[in-house]
Amino acid sequence: MQDIPRTVWVLGLVSLFMDISSELVHGLLPVLLVGQLGASMLTLGLIEGVAEATALIVKVFSGTLSDYFGKRKGLLLLGYGLGALSKPLFPLAGSAGAVFTARLLDRIGKGIRGAPRDALVADVTPAPLRGAAFGLRQSLDSVGAFVGPLLAVVLMLLFSNNIQLVMWFAVLPALVAVALIVFGVHEPVRSKPTGRLRGPISRDSLRRFPPAFWRVAVIGAVFTLARFSEAFLVLRAQQAGLAVTWLPLVMVLLALFYLLSAYPVGKYSDRVGRHGLLGIGLGLLILADLLLAVDGSLLWVLLGVALWGLHLGFTQGILAAMVADSAPAELRGTAFGVFNLLSGVAMLLASGLAGWLWQSFGAASCFYAGAGFAGLAWLLVAAAGQRRHK
Repeated sequence: MQDIPRTVWVLGLVSLFMDISSELVHGLLPVLLVGQLGASMLTLGLIEGVAEATALIVKVFSGTLSDYFGKRKGLLLLGYGLGALSKPLFPLAGSAGAVFTARLLDRIGKGIRGAPRDALVADVTPAPLRGAAFGLRQSLDSVGAFVGPLLAVVLMLLFSNNIQLVMWFAVLPALVAVALIVFGVHEPVRSKPTGRLRGPISRDSLRRFPPAFWRVAVIGAVFTLARFSEAFLVLRAQQAGLAVTWLPLVMVLLALFYLLSAYPVGKYSDRVGRHGLLGIGLGLLILADLLLAVDGSLLWVLLGVALWGLHLGFTQGILAAMVADSAPAELRGTAFGVFNLLSGVAMLLASGLAGWLWQSFGAASCFYAGAGFAGLAWLLVAAAGQRRHK
């Protein structure tokens, strides 16, 4: 771990503080939307799906711009700045439409910063340490995702379940994240751009990606179909009897298992390969979905949430490392953008479908559907692993 570059550590801390801010809000957002503002499950699914898809799709353009200009830090600052700017809008929201606006601005910021950040991690990290570096950043991100909802629980107890008041506390850690970008992130000098700026999905760029990259991109898209918004996990726990004050603990539990697994799994993937560990992660997601679907008791729901967090630790850093491994170095930002474009379309479909299934056929149906898509992604990973060893 001591060999991982300082820039990766700083980016991890930036993610940590922004995730404290974001998850403090997101742990309470489903209750605010459905419980206080009267939104339907389909509306919740569409808001979450459009917001998360927007974040992923925007990465296409930010990744390409960072490759063209040879600079990543400016886009990081813009992206994290928009995330910080969105935080006061949540407690001020008085309708589902206002929440959607705040959520969209927050996710646009995430989209702007995501691909340049991942590309910068790849730029500064030697290839033999790449899985460990992405795993470390994911782990620090998960520390924030653990602390944020835990802080929300404490504040809900202190302020008698006043959701809007609690959400104001998300502003400060977001500002800390922006300050870390300004004063702590240093990027390597890269060659100046040559030629004109091209579209993010130009034919020339797409032709330069090898088949291995496209296999990873397709796997990522199908996998995303199985990963609808985690807001549904919060509402499943509420349905199982967890009181409103304690609902953010769902995200705490998820983040804890994500945190404990992301770095060791990423580091181990540098030694043994990535496909097998990714397959294990998908198996964990299938099991999580089945537990969440089969039994509505709180114990089984929380066990399913824990496995959901564990599957994130086995998959997110590894997928990022696989994109970095398979893309040309000069097109890494674009590669992360294209990968996230396909995943963004899948995320929109996944969360919208989950909301419709829950509203029309009950909670279990959306989790069974998730298990089915995860099974399909597992088959694709197995096929890609076999092809790689031929």
